[in-house]
Amino acid sequence: MARAPVAATATVRRTAARAGRALHALARRRPGRRRSPVPELAARQNPYARALGLLCVVLLGAWLGLLAVGDVRVPVGPMNTTMTLRPSLTGGTKINISPLGALELRSHEAPLRLDVDVDRLDPERSQALVEHPERLAGLQDEVVRDVEHGTLDLAVRSCIAVVSGAAALGLAVYRRPRRALAAGGLALCLLAASGATAFATWNPKSVLEPKYSGLLASAPSLVGDARSIVSEFDVYQKELARLVTNVTKLYDVTSTLPVYRPDPTTIRVLHVSDIHLNPASWKIIASLVEQYAIDVIVDSGDTMDHGSAAENGFLDPIPDLGAPYVWVRGNHDSRETQRYLERLKNVHVLDDGRAATVAGLRFAGIGDPQFTPDRAVATGGDAAEGLAGARLASALRDQRAAGTPVDIAVAHEPLAARGTDGEVPLVLAGHLHHEEMEVMKYGTRLRVEGSTGGSGLRAVEGRYPDPIEASVLYFDRDTRRLQAWDEIKLGGLGLTTAEISRHLPEGNRP
Repeated sequence: MARAPVAATATVRRTAARAGRALHALARRRPGRRRSPVPELAARQNPYARALGLLCVVLLGAWLGLLAVGDVRVPVGPMNTTMTLRPSLTGGTKINISPLGALELRSHEAPLRLDVDVDRLDPERSQALVEHPERLAGLQDEVVRDVEHGTLDLAVRSCIAVVSGAAALGLAVYRRPRRALAAGGLALCLLAASGATAFATWNPKSVLEPKYSGLLASAPSLVGDARSIVSEFDVYQKELARLVTNVTKLYDVTSTLPVYRPDPTTIRVLHVSDIHLNPASWKIIASLVEQYAIDVIVDSGDTMDHGSAAENGFLDPIPDLGAPYVWVRGNHDSRETQRYLERLKNVHVLDDGRAATVAGLRFAGIGDPQFTPDRAVATGGDAAEGLAGARLASALRDQRAAGTPVDIAVAHEPLAARGTDGEVPLVLAGHLHHEEMEVMKYGTRLRVEGSTGGSGLRAVEGRYPDPIEASVLYFDRDTRRLQAWDEIKLGGLGLTTAEISRHLPEGNRP
């Protein structure tokens, strides 16, 4: 009876030995021969995690490839430029003119942005143009050919850079040629999809609305830091006005794009608002009047801060600004402020829907019904503003019935301005301390101006100073309709950045 377990044990040993020899032989088989499937002991990796990892490798590798070799040096006319593709969430084209600033165009919407750096102006080619002005006639065609050649070269180089970068990083991470090739192929597909998106969203009219930005690097040494501005405020406001002049000249001289160009008969209106007792505003306004040959200035209110009689002397520079001044009362301007302005030369105060023709345009306006610095009087809120807008709209209808239609209405509060919808082509407002533009339901265009005083005494309440904003509106003298406008934005107290953006209304795109 004891011999049965011994036999069973011997049988188990022989079976285990045979299994071990079989596994050993399987392990020593040649790589090229087909192997029998072996059960996997470890769980397979999640396919979504693998795909996400591959996508991250592709994006990182493509970006590194573009950084390494994805730029092209191209001569464009008399300039030497460098063209580069960069990952971007908004797309578009950015032309860097160091150290003067940059020109931004909303040319397309894709995850790629085209950067064009103007490296230098070639002295020999520039001198040749000066000595042979007849060559200027063909300069535009030459520039177009140069840009087309550079763009094609950039596209080819970018494809190579993206595929190489993704494949190299895939090989380094996965150490498998198939994975590396898959990463390169996926990178090429993503670049092709981005190119197709850019082509589908290509906007050739973007050159009509360029955005210029620049930084006057030497200004801190001329003006001083924020602490010295208090003691040298006169120097600061002169330098800020000079910044406006220089940026305007630069914008005018370097703008060779096919934008709207006002002819000498165009009526130019400077819209300002919410100066809030900032004396630097008068220097800036005078500079803009001179540079843009302004015909009339429109102030949509809040020129003062408390509306007291002691502040009235602040208004004395207005007659010397170089253009007629149209004004409506804001919620920080008192009746005393209004009476003082009515006595100044070259000032047209509009209230209760009164109309006046200035520089070939007919204006009508209404003062803000509320004076918020007076805490003893309860304000009427939105209801009061709505009533003021209705009164202004009624006055506009009366003007039209009398055969003297109004071209531009002016109110301080946008809520009151909205009451004129359908009664006038354009209404100007302020109060919000930032710029807005919209065409309302019945066709009236509402233009809200930012703070031309950088919000005055409130400039330093936030983390950053409020910008100083104004705009130049261009009107056709015959139709008296808006043709284009320039938005001008300066860095606030102690800052020296400047932006000028050209805009065209729909239906007026040359």
